Amino acid sequence: MSTKRARLFALLAACVITLGVLPAAATEEATGQASQGVTRFEVTSREEFAEGREFGRVGRYERLDGVAHVQLDPTDRRNTVIVDLDKAPRNDAGMVEYSTPFMILQPVDLERGSGRVFYAVNNRGNKQALGYFNRVSSGPGINDPRTAADAGDGFLMRRGYTIVDAGWQGDVAAGNNRLLPDFPIATQPDSSPIVETVRIEYSDRTIPEGGTFTLPLEGSANFESYPAAITDTTQSTLTVRDCVDCEPQPIPDDAWAFGSCPSGADILVPTATDICLFDGFEADRLYELHYPATDPLVMGLGYAVTRDIASFLRHRSHDDAGNPNPLGLDGGRSTVQEAYGFGGSSTGMYMRDFLYLGFNEDVEGRQVFDAVWIHKPGTHRLFANVRFADPNTYSREDDRHDFLSTSYPPLTFAVTTDPISGIRDGILKRPDTDPLVFQTDTASEFWQFRASLNVTDGHGRPVEVPGNVRLYTLSSYQHSGNTLTTQFPADAGMCRNLQNPNYHGPTLRALLQQLERWSGRGTAPTDSRYGSVEDGTLVTVDEARGTFPAIPGVAFPETPNTLEGLDFGPLFSSTGGILTVLPPHVGDRYEVLVPATDSDGLDLAGIRPVEIRAPLGTNTGWNLRAPGHRPENLCGLSGSYIPFAETRAERLAAGDPRPSLEERYGNHGGYVRAVRRATQELVREGLLLREDAARFVREAAASDVLR
Repeated sequence: MSTKRARLFALLAACVITLGVLPAAATEEATGQASQGVTRFEVTSREEFAEGREFGRVGRYERLDGVAHVQLDPTDRRNTVIVDLDKAPRNDAGMVEYSTPFMILQPVDLERGSGRVFYAVNNRGNKQALGYFNRVSSGPGINDPRTAADAGDGFLMRRGYTIVDAGWQGDVAAGNNRLLPDFPIATQPDSSPIVETVRIEYSDRTIPEGGTFTLPLEGSANFESYPAAITDTTQSTLTVRDCVDCEPQPIPDDAWAFGSCPSGADILVPTATDICLFDGFEADRLYELHYPATDPLVMGLGYAVTRDIASFLRHRSHDDAGNPNPLGLDGGRSTVQEAYGFGGSSTGMYMRDFLYLGFNEDVEGRQVFDAVWIHKPGTHRLFANVRFADPNTYSREDDRHDFLSTSYPPLTFAVTTDPISGIRDGILKRPDTDPLVFQTDTASEFWQFRASLNVTDGHGRPVEVPGNVRLYTLSSYQHSGNTLTTQFPADAGMCRNLQNPNYHGPTLRALLQQLERWSGRGTAPTDSRYGSVEDGTLVTVDEARGTFPAIPGVAFPETPNTLEGLDFGPLFSSTGGILTVLPPHVGDRYEVLVPATDSDGLDLAGIRPVEIRAPLGTNTGWNLRAPGHRPENLCGLSGSYIPFAETRAERLAAGDPRPSLEERYGNHGGYVRAVRRATQELVREGLLLREDAARFVREAAASDVLR
C-alpha cells in the first residue's frame, strides 16, 4: 500500500521479534479464504517496564511495542458505514489494508494479572491511561512510559490491568512518541484524486499570542494538512472577523498565498500545505479559509482500529502469519476475561461515535468491550467518519461554533425522537453487543459541549437514561485535569480568572472499582449523579446567573455554547458522510441548560468531590476571556477558581458575600476536620478510595490553610 507512513512501518517490521512463531498453515484462519481483521500482529520491542518495579501481588510489568496489520472486507455490513472505504485501494483478495503501531503494558506473568484489558484510546496520538489513573504529572513519561516514575503510584498495575493503545487518527504528525496509523487515501473510481472544498478556522487556538505570518493549513504542526489541489488563491477564499458573530470580511487574493513564510512574504516558499498571510495573522481575530483540498484519508478506519485490535487480543491465539497473541499463554489461550474501552475528551467523543456506529461488534459478530467509559465529551461526537475529516477540531462558544466535532442527533443514549431535527435514534440501539457505559463529565462540558442534552431533549424536557448507562458529573471541575496537578490554582493566562485544574484521578479511580464490580459481578454502581431539570439542578443560563453569588470583579457568562440544527448538505447524516454545504445552514436552536449553584457558586448536582465539599474557593466549569482576547466569550475549556477571603474582616472590606475561611472552619484544625468529613462521606458513597481519602487528609494537614 502506497501511503505516507509505509516506509516507517517497513523499518519497524524489519526488526520484528517473532518469539514462538507458528507456520502460517497452522493458523486458525487457514481456510483458503482471506480473513478479515488482524493479519499480522508484530511485536518489534519487548522490554522491562518501570525498572523492574514490583506491583504488589501482580509483580513486574513489561512494555511491548509493535505494528498491527489489518485488512477489511469493504462489502461487509459491519464495515460499509465507513465513509470512502469503497474508494480505498484493495489488495488481490479484494480487501482494504491498513496498519498501525500499538503499545501494551502487561504483567510479565500474565496469570498473576486480573484478566482485564484497559484499552485507553489515545487523544490525538497522545496516551492517556497513566495520567488519569496513576497520579502521573504531565511530562514525557505520559507518552513514552518506561521508568518507575512513569508508572506513578502504579494503580492500574496493582489492579492487574493490561493497558493497550493503538494509533487511530490518520492525520496525526510524527513526533513526541505519538501513535499514528497508516491509512489509505480515497480516490475516484478511475483512481484520479478526489478534490473538494475544505473549511478551516484559525484563532488563538493555533495562532501564537504575538501573531504569525504563516501556519500549516490545518492550523497545527501536530497534524498533517490536506494538500491544496489548486494553489491559485483566486480559487479559494480567506476572510477575517473580529468576533464570533461579526460579519466576515474578505481578504484580497493577492494578500496571501499557499506557502510558508515564517518572517513574512519576502521569504515565501510555495507549498500546498501551508498558508502565508502577508500582513500576518493576529491572535485576537478569527480567520476562515475555504480551499480545494485533495487526498482524503479514509479516516473512519480509526474506529475499526480499536475494534479489530481489541478483538484480536481478546479472541485470537495467533495471527495469520503465526505470530502469537502476546496476551496469550503458551497453550494459545488468551488471558483476557474482560475488556474495557476508555476515551477522554476528543476520544470521549470518539467513543460515543464508536458505539453509535456499531463498532462494539467485531467482524465475527462478537461484543468487543464489556464496558465503555466515556470521559468529558458532553454530547459532542467526533465525526471522524467524514470525507476530509479533521478530528483535531471541535465546536466551542468562542470559536469554530458550527464546525465538527459537535453535538448532532442522536444526542441521547436511549432511542428517542429529537424534537428539533425530528430524528429518532439513539447511541445505544444494539442490545446484543451494547456494553455497560459510564459517562463522566466536568462542569465545563455543560458550558461548552452541551452536556445537558444527555438528560434533556431540545426543548429542555427530561429524557430516559438506559439501565446500562450511568452518568456522573465532577461538579464545578474544569475540563483539564488529566494529569496530577503541580500548580493550583493555575494562572489565568488569556482568561479573566485563575483556573482550577483539579485532578480527575481520585474520582475516576473509585469509579473504576465500581465498574469492575458491575461488569464482573453484576453489582450495580452508584446511581447517576448528573443534574436534572426535575430537581432544579439544571437550569437556564439566566436562572443560573440569578443564583450565582455577586462576587466583586467577577462577571457571569452571557451564554453557553448554544446548539442549532446544522445542515451540511444531503450527503451528510448522523453517521457522517460528505460536507457539501460549508458553512452549514443553521436551523432551530436547542435548549441548552447549565448547572445550578449554591450560595458559594459551587454546582449543586454531581459527585461534588472533596474540593467542592470542603472548598477553599469557588470553582466553576466556565471562565471568561480577558480584555484583548475577545472578552465577551467563554475562555475555551477553562474553569475559574475564585478564592475565599481568609478572614471576615477581609471579606467585608472586599464586599464578598461568601463566608471567609475563618468563618467556615475556625482554624487550621477545623479545615482538616472538614476535609476528613468530606472524604469519609465520599468513601461511604463509593466515590473515593480509602488510599486517596487518606492522601487528601494528609495534604490538608500539611497545608498552610488558616495557620
